[in-house]
Amino acid sequence: MALFHVERSAVLSAPEAWRRLTRWELHAAPVPLTRITVINPGATGVGVRFVARTGLGPVGFDDLMEVTRWEPPRPGRPGVCRLEKRGRVVRGWAEIEVRPAASGCRVVWREELRIIWLPRFFDGLTAGAGRLMFGRVMTDLLRG
Repeated sequence: MALFHVERSAVLSAPEAWRRLTRWELHAAPVPLTRITVINPGATGVGVRFVARTGLGPVGFDDLMEVTRWEPPRPGRPGVCRLEKRGRVVRGWAEIEVRPAASGCRVVWREELRIIWLPRFFDGLTAGAGRLMFGRVMTDLLRG
């Protein structure tokens, strides 16, 4: 499994950053050849499931995810959301932590990612690609 984390600061309040980062369908915009479908639209919190489909035409794979922890930020307490990856190709988990800061908030994305058919030898490359991709997702969502 490739383990990585990405950190960003934003001038947004912690609740606003949380709102943006947990609008799952928006995560696809900065990721090439990917679209996200929320399986239970309108729902929030634990039990929300969505699929990130990456591919071109009929060739691609689905990354099925489910929210298993949902603790929005509150005064004096960071927000934490945990996603379990349950697809046939992509496994692992991701955690998004949103912490209030003096001039906005601090966001940390932690992820453990395994691509089933990819040997462990490539974990370093997978982690690097994950840092780049999810860093771009965070930057776009926190700016927009």
